Amino acid sequence: MEDEKDIRELLRRYLERAGYGVVTTGSGAEALRLIDAGGIDLAVLDLGLPDVDGTEVLRAARGEGRVPVVVLTARSAVEDRIYGLELGADDYVVKPFSPMEVTLRVQAVLNRTCGDAGPAKAASYSGGRLLIDEARHEASLDGDRLDLTLTEWGLLTALASIPGRVFSRYELINRVRGYEFAGYERTIDSHVKNLRHKLGLSGADIVQTVLGVGYRLGVGRDR
Repeated sequence: MEDEKDIRELLRRYLERAGYGVVTTGSGAEALRLIDAGGIDLAVLDLGLPDVDGTEVLRAARGEGRVPVVVLTARSAVEDRIYGLELGADDYVVKPFSPMEVTLRVQAVLNRTCGDAGPAKAASYSGGRLLIDEARHEASLDGDRLDLTLTEWGLLTALASIPGRVFSRYELINRVRGYEFAGYERTIDSHVKNLRHKLGLSGADIVQTVLGVGYRLGVGRDR
């Protein structure tokens, strides 16, 4: 939840390297929708979002669902930090910052709020048929381990980060290969074809095509 694309991509890479599943957006409205949809364990939030005031997103995160929040901001005044903490932020990082520092702060907040020493265990989808363990970099379907390439793994975890959400090819190539590959998003189609093949007869149902838009995960995450 950061309005500067380069910063979003940098933080995403560091957090994913630490074993976390990450979804990013530069829109406050989309951030509010993601929080409302549930399934988010922690939000890294820039208060300077372009369309919705970041404090509104912070209030929503700290509402009924009580999503922990690490705030990123260029507002360095002591009063601004106090205000953010009073609104319920769990930690506060002022720009410019080290992405490793943000990653360590995320880990510390999750340890405090979730009582977990590391990333979440395997996520379960479709009544346990599909399991994705991002910490171990493993996925299985109906008990059989999936032998995925790095690109196929990236596609599956990107789609699984928000089941049912449609991801454009451009979004997926950015998530999987980085924004420096912009312009090559059509190559996603061949990787999706290979991923579906490895998912067997259920492939087209698990990774669904939305004509003219992109792809989505067709199975829901188990609660």
